[in-house]
Amino acid sequence: MGPVSRTGTAQRTETVETEAGVARITWHPARDARLVLAVGHGAGGGIEAGDLQALAAVLPGHRVTVALVEQPWRVAGKRLAPAPRTLDTGWRGLWPALTVPGLPVVAGGRSAGARVACRTAKSLGARAVLALSFPLHPPGGPEKSREDELLGAGVPTLVVQGGRDPFGRPEEFPAGGHDLVEVPYGDHGFAVPKKAPLTRDQALELLTGAVAGWLDRLPRT
Repeated sequence: MGPVSRTGTAQRTETVETEAGVARITWHPARDARLVLAVGHGAGGGIEAGDLQALAAVLPGHRVTVALVEQPWRVAGKRLAPAPRTLDTGWRGLWPALTVPGLPVVAGGRSAGARVACRTAKSLGARAVLALSFPLHPPGGPEKSREDELLGAGVPTLVVQGGRDPFGRPEEFPAGGHDLVEVPYGDHGFAVPKKAPLTRDQALELLTGAVAGWLDRLPRT
């Protein structure tokens, strides 16, 4: 049995074979779960990211099972993420494992993981998309917009974005069928300056509260 979560349920880790290699899912189960939130990491880090860990700690208390997904390149110990097409292949390959609990699955991720979720959500039958720190454009390159990926998700979408994210500040985002929540003063990893009027913990509390509320408001099907 793995570590016990705050809800008293045992965490477990599962490996999944995909065409892109072996992926890994760390499950944080909720009692009487009503949804699965599957969230992938970015291109520069893993599931140890503060926002992902905060969601895994908080959401099971809201009857949401959290599945932290590690892409094959990360499981293999590589330093650089592969091309977007390969990331999508890995995500598609592990998706059936996410549906085993028999619950609606919300696809999510931070940064590059958010892009993967947006690109594949509709075809995989995701209930919705959670996009954390969506990289709307490369830093300093607003003309290289990735807004088509976000606007093309085709399902209810929540973007949670730091107020000073160099990959796209909240005011840069296009209008569309998505909700957007700003974490004031947050950077791409939702870190805030020492002189900011809120702490890192408060920023993460804002993030998890916004996500929990949005999931509660999703229409039940």
